[in-house]
Amino acid sequence: MSTQVSTRSRSQNIGLILGPVLALLVLIFFNPDPSRPEIGRMAVVVVLMATWWVTEALPLGATSLLPMVMFPLLGIAPGREIAGSYMNSIIFLFIGGFLIALAIERWNLHRRIALNIIYFVGKKTDFLILGFMIAGAFLSMWISNMATAVMMLPIGLAIIKQMEEEFGKERVHDMTIALLLAIAFSCSIGGVATPVGTPTNLAFLRIMEETFPNAPVISFGQWFMMGLPLTLVLVGVSWFILTKVVCRLDQSLVLDRALIRQEIKDLGKPSYEEKLILVVWVATAALWIFRGDLTLFGFTLPGWKNLWSGFSLVDDSTIAVFMALLLFIIPSQKNSKGKAILEVGSFRDLPWQAILLFGGGFALANGFSASGLIEYLAMQFGKIGVMPLLLTIILACIVVTLVTELVSNIATVQMFVPVLAAWAVAQEINPLLLMLPAAIVSSMAFMMPVATPPNAVIFGSERLHVFDMVKCGFPVKIAAVIITITIMILLMPLFLEIDTNAFPGWAVQ
Repeated sequence: MSTQVSTRSRSQNIGLILGPVLALLVLIFFNPDPSRPEIGRMAVVVVLMATWWVTEALPLGATSLLPMVMFPLLGIAPGREIAGSYMNSIIFLFIGGFLIALAIERWNLHRRIALNIIYFVGKKTDFLILGFMIAGAFLSMWISNMATAVMMLPIGLAIIKQMEEEFGKERVHDMTIALLLAIAFSCSIGGVATPVGTPTNLAFLRIMEETFPNAPVISFGQWFMMGLPLTLVLVGVSWFILTKVVCRLDQSLVLDRALIRQEIKDLGKPSYEEKLILVVWVATAALWIFRGDLTLFGFTLPGWKNLWSGFSLVDDSTIAVFMALLLFIIPSQKNSKGKAILEVGSFRDLPWQAILLFGGGFALANGFSASGLIEYLAMQFGKIGVMPLLLTIILACIVVTLVTELVSNIATVQMFVPVLAAWAVAQEINPLLLMLPAAIVSSMAFMMPVATPPNAVIFGSERLHVFDMVKCGFPVKIAAVIITITIMILLMPLFLEIDTNAFPGWAVQ
């Protein structure tokens, strides 16, 4: 009879005790408005969840369930209302998109795309790294950034091994670091291009909906028109910093493209299933992008939702679920028993902990509004006084990007974005100007292995040290934050029709 040994770390055990202790202190000493005790009680939940999220005292998904228990018991909100936060349109958008991603991975379409991009770019090491970054960024626009990193890592290690055999480990060392970090960075960068590219984007959209229910919905097309230019610039800048500044690559190292060509050859011709999934994938993206009207430089391209009145009720989650359902219906030619492209086992592969994490964050955002805590925070921020808009955005982004190196970026968004909403209301500026850039820079965590799943995947290769990540990630992070703030300030008013000098009516609490 075997005994299971506990693998809990010291920080987890400390966090398990520290959370309730801090929550109890808040309950005793924080009651700013006796007429509305829910404000203090909501702060108790926030402190407990934040502590357990930061220390991972419990699995992140388990901590995310706390609102279901604590909100009713503390008189913040009824259970039936909170339950709705755990299954909404954003959640279904994630589920539908992830099912399509599972189909892409199951039939190896992702590997074919990545290898062809890398082969096309070139054989020199710096351009090879650029090829990996393009492939990683492109795939992570649609597939989980962790899944993309897991897929890209074996390809990268195969190339590294080939070059080490040809040129020696010492000579290839800098290229090894640059290539591995390029995979991790590009997976995080690519995720900001689409609403479904990274969980933080979906979390932001739901928090925005919970906090400001009357605000205009940001469509897939609007996000893509802002996110794609940002991704392209960040890929180019981070590639330049990695290959030309922090990692001095030996330009005499030239990779034999036969290795990539052989990998592509081994895949054989694209299968019927790959072609079909590619059609579904492209069609899904097109339906997302062109659903609503797209306005660019004064020209408006009408969206397909205007073709029929019934289409006006369709949103991005409807599209994702519909296209995913097709993959459960269309049969596969390789399955003798007529099985479909996706099967029932695909539901077991869904990241249910991430789904619960979404729900917990949405419930937390709902609790901020229902308890009155967001109004209280707005009053406190109002006492700071009005700051210049640019300085406010910079300060918000700096705080978020520092915290996200040590805390899960999804947890960072869920904790900070509601607070930034309150700060924006207090200063009577459009909340999107603070909330959206902060949500995006939460993905710019390049320095620590625990900061993002792609960082953890690459660090697990045991080919680099934490110092390598900090040394290379710090300048990339600084550049990424500056570029993100700049591009978002330029593009948000253009594509979201924001008047930076006016306080929108939908933001009035």
